[in-house]
Amino acid sequence: MTAESALAPPAADQHTGGWGYLSALTPIIFGTTYLLTTEFLPLGRPLLAGLMRSLPTGLVLIIGSPIPPRRWMARFFVLSVLYASGLFPLLFIAAYRLPGGVAAVINSLSPLLVVVISVPLLGTGIRRTQIIAGVLGVAGVALLVLRSDARLDVVGLIAMGGAAIMFSVATVLTKRWGQPEGMTAVGVTGWTFLFAGLTLLPVTLLIEGLPDHLTARNIGGLIYLVLISGILAYALWFWGLQRLSASAVTFLTLLNPVTAALLGWMVLDQRLNAWQLLGAAIILLSVVLGQPGTFQRRPRRRFASVGRGRTLGGH
Repeated sequence: MTAESALAPPAADQHTGGWGYLSALTPIIFGTTYLLTTEFLPLGRPLLAGLMRSLPTGLVLIIGSPIPPRRWMARFFVLSVLYASGLFPLLFIAAYRLPGGVAAVINSLSPLLVVVISVPLLGTGIRRTQIIAGVLGVAGVALLVLRSDARLDVVGLIAMGGAAIMFSVATVLTKRWGQPEGMTAVGVTGWTFLFAGLTLLPVTLLIEGLPDHLTARNIGGLIYLVLISGILAYALWFWGLQRLSASAVTFLTLLNPVTAALLGWMVLDQRLNAWQLLGAAIILLSVVLGQPGTFQRRPRRRFASVGRGRTLGGH
């Protein structure tokens, strides 16, 4: 891939489908975060969780990857801030100051943000079904997780809004920039999160330090965080972005709150009422509508007549 092709907006938003939809596993995995945090990880260690999600991911996924060109170093740093070292602190601020339902509703704006940001950065248009899907997604998440007594906090709202914008910009920039010549999507993931982990390491040690004691449950949670919620999830995300359009991948993130709600029902014995089930169904509809080609008319196939260089009905 040359520099010119990596920066070309039309090519950057190509959609090849198929195996790219394995990236749907990423938001499903991220949907386990609440259960993982509350039941397995050491309490009060948000920066440690961010570090363990980033640094091992980077160290493992750069194995066999070439050293990126100098001009890509700045790009990897920008992506690392948007995906992790800048994003995680905002998410934790929002988690401490906002109810989970409010944070989830704000985060559900990400597909609409990506659709809008893709216009100037990727040269794509906005389809009516994308807007309908985005609005349905927000409404579905609100029905699924939002409570009537939810309190609002200005700082928390700003933090969560900033996090949603950062993740959306990162997704579109990943699609626009592609990857350095000779580097795979796995390599791009590795270098991005290596930068993020190296940034978070001194901050974590300075503010939180290392835990004095870890239970077997904590160790199991950290292993899951590193292998599944870190290495596997982010590798699939970047791999999917190579094969799907930026907006298509981002609509898949709406599977996150559905997964979290189902796990709460199955594992934590949390109840789901009829409105929440309706919200989950609306979210799934939104994910389908957000994919390219939904309800688009396909051109009629023209059949060649046998033994002639004409098409049926042609002249």
